[in-house]
Amino acid sequence: MDGTKALILGAAQDAGVPQMGCHCGHCEQARRDPAALQYAAALGLQAADGRCFLLDATPDIRAQAGMLPRLDGILLTHGHIGHYTGLMHLGREAMGACGVPVWGTPQMLEFLRTQAPWEQLVRLGNIELVEARPGASIRLADGLTVEPFSVTHRAEYTDTVGYLIRGSAASVLYVPDVDSWDFDLRQMVSAVDVALLDGTFSATDDLPPEIMHVVGHPPMTETLATLAAGGLSGRLRFTHINHSSPAWNPASAIRGRIAEAGAAIARQGDVIPL
Repeated sequence: MDGTKALILGAAQDAGVPQMGCHCGHCEQARRDPAALQYAAALGLQAADGRCFLLDATPDIRAQAGMLPRLDGILLTHGHIGHYTGLMHLGREAMGACGVPVWGTPQMLEFLRTQAPWEQLVRLGNIELVEARPGASIRLADGLTVEPFSVTHRAEYTDTVGYLIRGSAASVLYVPDVDSWDFDLRQMVSAVDVALLDGTFSATDDLPPEIMHVVGHPPMTETLATLAAGGLSGRLRFTHINHSSPAWNPASAIRGRIAEAGAAIARQGDVIPL
């Protein structure tokens, strides 16, 4: 497909499917059948001039970068393992990259600049750190801009942003990780053509309460209820789905509810023209 586009390169939570040490039905199926394997959530952006960018550097970056014709830069959302640790493959033990631009918030960049082993990537010139300040638009190419915006999420090491992606024909909202919808989600979703939103858990009982309390993430049921009130669910695709989520099963109750609302699960390999 010619022209500017976004490519869904993965839709699973940080560790993908199968997750090491897990023997749930989804993980066991993915071990038996490579077609059931799910990469960690990431988005590719390809400009009309051929330049390509990754939103997040996941542990699956080798396969995901291979789904793009080239790599001209990486935009990070935050400092949890599923979103930046793929940067290691740019280092001298692997790709030995030269000056790959890596955008992040000032806090994210300070983390990379000062913490081993990431500081080595900066010191050796494998990556070039570029500020992505919330609220400031970044022009990646003609007809392709992104704008980071702050979201609330566990900030053990860095803050977190989502991205508003604009092409000349369409726009995408990308928020793979959030603790709660403490902003006007309906308004933001109504302003874009596609919203790729945090779908880590399907409901509040996906995991024991003590774990759910610590890791956060609004369940899909809550997000659907929030958006249904504004009739906006048709724009919605869930991403960053936990390996054990019933949402991977097309016959599950949550998948029925998602379909009823006119929403969907983000599918690895899908293309969104921009």
